[in-house]
Parts: sequence; structure tokens; C-alpha cells
Amino acid sequence: MRRISILLACGSALLVLAGCRGVVLDLMRDRVVENMRFDLPASLPDGLHVLVCGAGGPLPDAKRTSTCLAVIAGDTVLLVDAGAGSARSLALLGLPPTRIERVLLTHFHSDHIDGLGEVATLRWAGGDWQEPLAVHGPEGVEQVVEGFNLAYRQDQSYRTAHHGEAVTPPAAAGLSAAAFPAPGKGQAPVVFERGDLRVIAFSVDHAPVVPAVGYRIEYRGRSIAISGDTAKSANLIAHARGVDVLFHEALSRELVGVVHEAATEVGDANLAKITMDILDYHASPVEAAESAAEAQVGALVLYHVVPPLPIGALERIYVEGVREAYDGPFEVAVNGTLVSLPAGSDEIEFDER
Repeated sequence: MRRISILLACGSALLVLAGCRGVVLDLMRDRVVENMRFDLPASLPDGLHVLVCGAGGPLPDAKRTSTCLAVIAGDTVLLVDAGAGSARSLALLGLPPTRIERVLLTHFHSDHIDGLGEVATLRWAGGDWQEPLAVHGPEGVEQVVEGFNLAYRQDQSYRTAHHGEAVTPPAAAGLSAAAFPAPGKGQAPVVFERGDLRVIAFSVDHAPVVPAVGYRIEYRGRSIAISGDTAKSANLIAHARGVDVLFHEALSRELVGVVHEAATEVGDANLAKITMDILDYHASPVEAAESAAEAQVGALVLYHVVPPLPIGALERIYVEGVREAYDGPFEVAVNGTLVSLPAGSDEIEFDER
């Protein structure tokens, strides 16, 4: 308490004084040590947990960076998609990229992959992994991995030359592709399995983006489904049936329509065209709610929120009709939304980091 009192008594102009400067540095050191020691997965009960590290789409949003979901199943940490800002968002939320074991990609749109390089680099340079970051995805993921590895090759050589092979071993740098055939309608191959953890892929409707998949993830009696980008999809409903929580993307056509009108008014023809084109291959919040109701899921989390919602009034417009379509609990995710499904329980816990 004495340190804090001294710090509060120090005006910014007086921080040059040795006493106050020392207090600030001591507090900084204490906080850095505390952050380095904290292990989010170890702090959670055994079960299936999802930390939303990117709740938005490609447009800038102060509360939602591009798509990223961290799935914690026991000691295993998976990342589903890695949009721009994923690595920094993870670190700010108490889950450093060094904890990521592998990535699952839903499809190859830029806002779902453009953070891969930074995630892989920080995992490699900050951790003690002896192999590259595995990236699972439908066929085509090999090209994504090859491109990132080529782009980062010079950076990797600099870091190994500077820090040494013990810290940054060349064999562990970059990404490795774990491709699987795109599942057909009705198919649901297991794409990763370890102990009580099982990851199943299924196709979704995001044409002309093909392949595009969602995932069902099961661990010790708990389950989630993740839509990826999709219009309302009967195949998703079938494979999400009965899960504890459905994480479903959602785009408000009404609010995107406002952006379209503004783009038209200022003469931005490209943006006006794009804001019309995106309406037919995303689900609306109400359609996501309808899917949750038809699949009889325990709760719904709306993510990949489009467009940005900088004020609460816009969020209220965004969710209009959701409660009428789905009577279970639902959340509009922000960066830091944490959903916990403890093993041996039917509880669904919502928190915010």
C-alpha cells in the first residue's frame, strides 16, 4: 500500500525523481513477473473452454479484431482461425502464442489467416517447441503454409543468427500443413484426435469460397460447434446438433446496408459493390439463432460480427429478432469473451477476460 500511495502522490512531472521512478519500475517488474507466471489453461477447471481472441470481421473495430478462437481442452490449446492481431490479442488476454499447439483453419479468406505468421513466430521464438506450428485445414492449406514460410524465411534466419539455435531452432520455425480432403455434405471426418479430445470437420455454405468448413469439438462429454463463415447451412445444423455451445458468425444486412449507402453517397464504387456482394454468403444474427434453435444447442455465441458495433445502440439493432428465434442464452462476443464447459457438468459459464 505504501508504494501505491507514493506513486499516486507523484505527478507526471516528478517521475524523474529517484524515489518515484524506482517505484514505477518496481511495479512494472512485479506486473511483468505476474503476467509471465500466469497460465490461463492451468487456472481453468478441466473441461472445454473457448477464449474469443478475435470476435470481428475484416473491418476495424476497437472491441473486435479479426477472427480467432482459442479452444482449451485440458492441457491442449488449439486456435481456430488466426486473423490479423491474433497473437497480440492472445497475449493481452493472458494466453501467449507459446501455448498454441496447432491451428484449425475454416477457409482461406485473408481475415482468417493473415495473423498466422505472427502467431507462428512468437510461438517459435518464445517457446520451447521442437517442431513447426501444425496448421490443419482442407486441401489448399498447403499453399497457405508454403506462402507464409517463404515470406518469413529471411526473418527466421536473422533470429537464429542473433539468438542461436538453442533458442530459435531452425527445425521448429514456421508452419507445417496438415491437410484433409474437403468433406462432402453429410460427411464429418475426424481431423484431430488425442485422448478425450476429438475434432470433426464438416462443410458449410460460403460459395464461391470452396472449400469452407466448420468444426465440432468434443472433450470429456462437453462439445462445441464453430461455423466459420457461412450462409445458413443445413449441414451445419446437422453436425452441430445437441452441442453445448454453437459459435456462429453473423452479419447484419440492415447495418451493412447503411455502410453500402454511405459508400454510394461518397462515390466509393468498390466498397459499394463489396458491401452488396457479401450479403449472400453470411448468415444474419436471426439466421444464426434459427440454426441454434433447430440444432437444439445449449447456448449461442455470435462472432465474426459484421459490421463493427462501436456503440450499444447498434448492438441492440444487431440482435433484433434473435430472442424470438432462439430462447436459449446467447452472447454477442467481444475480444476476451470466455466460455467454459467444465467436465462432468452441464454448466455453461460466460466470463470476460
